[in-house]
Amino acid sequence: MSKVPSLSYTRIIGALQRDGWVVVRQRGSHIRMQKHLRNEVLRLTIPAHKPVKRSTLSHILKQARIDVDEFIGLL
Repeated sequence: MSKVPSLSYTRIIGALQRDGWVVVRQRGSHIRMQKHLRNEVLRLTIPAHKPVKRSTLSHILKQARIDVDEFIGLL
């Protein structure tokens, strides 16, 4: 398993969009994204920081149900 990279929020959002996530809204420095699955809707909040902390990105990926290697492939 790869190490979680330190990236800007724009690269994170771009990678998540390639995985089917959609930006729903932005309020201040937080961007809301969601993804519709068969039985549920997943929601994420991405902080508009450059860079986003590694620990924060790790939590975002857990909520998105994406492992680090899969995420790196989306970059």
